[in-house]
Amino acid sequence: MPRTPLSLPDFPWDSLAPYAATAREHEGGLIDLSVGSPVDETPEVATRALSAAANSPSYPLTAGSAALRQAIVDWYGRRRGVTDLTVNNVLPTIGSKEFIALAPLMLGLGAGDVVVHPTVAYPTYAIGAALVGATALASDDPQDWPAETRLVWLNTPGNPDGRVLSIDALRAAVARARELGAVIISDECYAELSWVGETPTPSILDPRVIEGDRSSVLSIYSLSKQSNLAGYRAAFVAGCSMLISELLAVRKHAGLLPPAPVQAAMVEILADDEHVMVQRDRYRTRRELLLPALERAGYTVDHSEAGLYLWVTRGDDAWDAVARFAELGILVAPGPFYGSTSASHVRVALTATDERIRAAVERLATSE
Repeated sequence: MPRTPLSLPDFPWDSLAPYAATAREHEGGLIDLSVGSPVDETPEVATRALSAAANSPSYPLTAGSAALRQAIVDWYGRRRGVTDLTVNNVLPTIGSKEFIALAPLMLGLGAGDVVVHPTVAYPTYAIGAALVGATALASDDPQDWPAETRLVWLNTPGNPDGRVLSIDALRAAVARARELGAVIISDECYAELSWVGETPTPSILDPRVIEGDRSSVLSIYSLSKQSNLAGYRAAFVAGCSMLISELLAVRKHAGLLPPAPVQAAMVEILADDEHVMVQRDRYRTRRELLLPALERAGYTVDHSEAGLYLWVTRGDDAWDAVARFAELGILVAPGPFYGSTSASHVRVALTATDERIRAAVERLATSE
């Protein structure tokens, strides 16, 4: 029988190639604000730990070392107000994207099942559904989630729009998922980068949300953004111990083992809050330069109360906006990458050096 290939969309960022070419022609060079890839140095606390653990001849534990699991537990208690986890409630992953893409497979979903994700969303939620033949549904209203829903993705703070879900919104989503018998997972990778107040954004595991019942509820977090560890692929998932056990069993069979030196680095980085505050201040400074520059250039900034992006619009077609930015030598991501409701928005990343952000501000001034 002939093989049936997977039906996946083209990789969205490939379509930015002609706009990147235009931007590179600018006399001041390209300013790439289209991706959320960190540009600042990895903290020394991580590189030192990685180096010290470089001699790692044995296979690492898929479940994570005892030290790493305890470090994740301690971090949730200290930074997220989740004080009732044990090492049986946590599991390291090889970055967060692989977990998001593989979660429907690891949870046994397939044809006829529905995977719900936000209407403005990182595309990998839908890709994960496509990989198993499930149906992806973009919906923000729990009452619109159908009976066939088996997995719900939340994203708070949101990528690309920086939207933060309140405790009440999280509670309503959990209640509806439980009515449907669905697993609910909150992608919280930007939680430490809140621009409203000084504390992280709420977690789905917050006791005010789940009231002591973690069943079918998971939170996923990445160290890529807060700690400049994108190159390490360092992330973790926490919550329902039964789900963690199921996921661990699958990951053992699949050989999804976080490298031992990376695990060692994660232990140290999770215990160090100072570097996170330093990095947040860097992004805050860049945001305070770029946001008013965009507003002076005629753009409205929607949401963007947390995270690494500014979600902006002039009310016209997103691809026209991408072209307009490219003429200034600035590359941004069009809203349609993130769903059909985003035809007039573009995502502008804060992940560029201070010099490149200042250059972007100067170029935007010429378009006012």
